[in-house]
Amino acid sequence: MIARLICGALQGIDSYKVELEIDYTKAGMPAFVMVGLAEGAVKEAKERVFTAVRASGFKLAPAKITVNLAPADRKKVGTAYDLPLAMGLLTASHNIQPTLNLEKIFFAAELSLNGTLRPVTGVLPLALLARSLGMDAMIVARENAMEASIVDGLTVYGLDTLTDVLDFVCERASFTPAVYEHGIEWQHYDMDFSEVKGQEEAKLALEIAAAGGHNLLFIGSPGSGKTMLAKRIPTILPSLTFEEALEVTTIYSISNKLPSKGLITTRPFRSPHHTVSEIALIGGGSYPKPGEVSLAHRGVLFLDELPEFSRSSLEVLRQPLEDGRVTISRSAQSLTYPASCMLIAAMNPCPCGYYGDKKHECTCTSQQLARYRAKLSGPLLDRIDLHIEVPAVQFEDFHGEFKGKDSATMKKRVESARAIQEKRYKGTNCRTNADLTGAMLEKHCFLEPKEREFLSRAVDRLALSARSFTRILRVARTVADLEGQEKISTAHIALAIQCRALDRTKN
Repeated sequence: MIARLICGALQGIDSYKVELEIDYTKAGMPAFVMVGLAEGAVKEAKERVFTAVRASGFKLAPAKITVNLAPADRKKVGTAYDLPLAMGLLTASHNIQPTLNLEKIFFAAELSLNGTLRPVTGVLPLALLARSLGMDAMIVARENAMEASIVDGLTVYGLDTLTDVLDFVCERASFTPAVYEHGIEWQHYDMDFSEVKGQEEAKLALEIAAAGGHNLLFIGSPGSGKTMLAKRIPTILPSLTFEEALEVTTIYSISNKLPSKGLITTRPFRSPHHTVSEIALIGGGSYPKPGEVSLAHRGVLFLDELPEFSRSSLEVLRQPLEDGRVTISRSAQSLTYPASCMLIAAMNPCPCGYYGDKKHECTCTSQQLARYRAKLSGPLLDRIDLHIEVPAVQFEDFHGEFKGKDSATMKKRVESARAIQEKRYKGTNCRTNADLTGAMLEKHCFLEPKEREFLSRAVDRLALSARSFTRILRVARTVADLEGQEKISTAHIALAIQCRALDRTKN
């Protein structure tokens, strides 16, 4: 007898339909053959499934078993095929006679040797696939139920054992489907910008970066508060929309980093150590998985001590920062992952950390300083919109009673600016001012003759590249949005230029 079930396979953040066919016949020599480009973990399902079936009280008589995973020309990976394989074997061998149509139930779970259902990665994209295929139900391990139930219009059951699954398909018992209560939760943070003494210029720069989705680099001596400022960025970013939360959750799902609560409702903040490898940063492996830049999608990628990262690791960030996605090519396949994140970086001005500090003497030679700065290439720095100098905090600021802006006030301004951009770019590929390119840039960053002349003189004097010119326009557009102004003024351009410290100091 031939049994047929529907399951799915992952390809990047997407999934595609896989038809699992099982031919079970007692004619001929007993054998087990699996075809359809199954990798190691899929082929090993045989041992897990046969043992789990026996542990559940069933016996598979010796037979010639052929398992086909169609389409046969696409690679299948993972352990989500355990449960559909077990169901197909039990059906084809006449051990069970399901009263429900198995071809309308989507199975995705790993089996332990005693028949317990174990969670698998990538359940969210599989659930989206099941809904698109019009499946009546999806059965997963209980740990995956909350994640799968995020998808509207799909009935999801989180079960514990293979016996439970058999009771379900034979209608010997009733089970309650998992229910996810939709809605983005308000995130409470233990940190606030009101705790940062002084550094009002740096806070303004962070407002600009958050409002326009711009990349930012802090330059300052040790202890000036660069890391403290960066870690508070999530407190002023707009809350994730449901669509954005779904994107982020999908990436974490296929990376096996998803918390048990299901939907991720806070913007990611990733802070890899400077010893991180290129593959860990950008993604890769024999079956390419997302790296830190993709895990920071719709959030923040924070690189502390930027020059301490290897030159090769930093250079691979250039394409994702420009395009908002990263393509990983291997001999077998090429996958593209989203990587639209804000890059926030921090560095000392020199190896000893005190170049330009009024209270400490710099001990670095000119050669050491040149080598230190050379670790950051010009093309990489061009892709960072804001270069902000963070001076050491003065004693009177640190111990004074003055309280600067708090996160709630800053977030309100950021959300107002984002609302302006959302309305302006509705129906286009742009989300924030940082996405502006080509004709969109010319249209929405139009300058009057006076402002154009001012920017032209600045470009000539500072010998700015075309990319730097573009980024100054984007930042000026964001400054205008923060002030609720439709037109970009000379003051907005001047502030944008002031926020590119490295362009000023190199000349």
